[in-house]
Amino acid sequence: MRILRILIFAPLFLFVFQSNAQEESNSLDSGTISSQFQYLEKKSGNYRANNVRYEVIKLFELQKLKQNILDSLNANNVNIAELKATIAKNETEIASLKSQLQETSDNLKTITEEKDSVSFFGALISKNTYKAIMWILVFVLLLLLLLFIYKFRNSNFLTQQAKASLADLEQEYEQHRRRALEREQKISRELQDVLNKNKKSI
Repeated sequence: MRILRILIFAPLFLFVFQSNAQEESNSLDSGTISSQFQYLEKKSGNYRANNVRYEVIKLFELQKLKQNILDSLNANNVNIAELKATIAKNETEIASLKSQLQETSDNLKTITEEKDSVSFFGALISKNTYKAIMWILVFVLLLLLLLFIYKFRNSNFLTQQAKASLADLEQEYEQHRRRALEREQKISRELQDVLNKNKKSI
C-alpha cells in the first residue's frame, strides 16, 4: 500500500516541482519579454465587476516588466545604432571599393589599349590599323618602284634610241661632210683647171 501511494504521489510531486522550476525559469529576471508577459498572466489574479473581467497584477512586477521592456528597447536602440554605424562604414567601404574598381577598370582599359596599340608618329593607333597602314605603304612603295623601273626602262629605251639616231645622224653628217669636201675639192680643181687654162690662153 505504501508503494502504491508512492507510485501515485511521485508523478504528482514531479509535476509540481517541474511547474515550480518552470515558473522560476519564466520569472521577470530572465527570459524573453513574451515569456515575462506569460509569467505575469499566470501570476495575476482576476475578479469580475459589472460583468467585466479584470486582471490584477502586482505593481512592483509591472514596474519590473516595464524596466525590462525599457532595457530591451535601449539595448535594441544601441544595437540599431551600432548596426547603422556598421552599415554606414560598409557603405563607405563599398563606395571606396567601387572607386578602386573603376580606377582598376580604367587602368586595365588603358593598359589593354596600349598593349593592342602602337605609337605611330606620337599617336596611339591599334595594331590592326598599324598593319593596314604598313601594308598600304609597302604597296605604294612597290607601285612607286614599278613606276620608277618603267620610267627608267622607258628613258633608257629613249636614250638608246636617241643615241642610235645621233649615231646615224653623225654618220650621215660625216658622209655629207665628206661628199661636200669632195665636191669642194672637185670644184676647187675644176676652178684651178679653168684658171690654169685661162692663164695659158692669155
